[in-house]
Amino acid sequence: MSGIIRVYKRDEEGILQFREAWFDEDYSQFVMNHGVVGHQSKTDETDVVDAEAAERLMDAFAVQCAEDGYAEIPVEEQSWVVAQYALKTKDGTSRDRYLEEKAKDALISHLAWRGLGIVDRSEFSDARLNIFCLTPDVNKTVNAIKVCIRGEDLDFTKLSIGAAHYGEDTFKLKYSPKPANSFTL
Repeated sequence: MSGIIRVYKRDEEGILQFREAWFDEDYSQFVMNHGVVGHQSKTDETDVVDAEAAERLMDAFAVQCAEDGYAEIPVEEQSWVVAQYALKTKDGTSRDRYLEEKAKDALISHLAWRGLGIVDRSEFSDARLNIFCLTPDVNKTVNAIKVCIRGEDLDFTKLSIGAAHYGEDTFKLKYSPKPANSFTL
């Protein structure tokens, strides 16, 4: 099974749209998710008899998306958005590791259902927890992260957000609860 297909295109007004599809083995369903990037998507599920039938649906989905002008966005054309928490200890505590898991889980779901990319990884570094998100739209992702973290009640007052184009090392501060001018990983 080929995992997930995630493709994008700009409509006539220049608004970024997305479509994605995958086979949910637990429920034996082919799932299609689509909508405007940054907004809650619409989801359609189709019951399938087996993985082979799902593979045929995935193939048909890929063909239809290509015919409609949708394509993958290469990682080189995307950006990193990092949700960062200031910690009290250099390596983090068990409570910080709990925060890491809760924040990652919340962000994975929140970003995915809005076509805003993926949570790639997280790491503890010099009294900071960094959660790296790869996204096609920095500004919408920054706003989505703030909404998600605040909505999940995950220490919003300790959250800072930085962004950089893929392949760049210098991150620009996009959000901080305190006056600040820079963002350091």
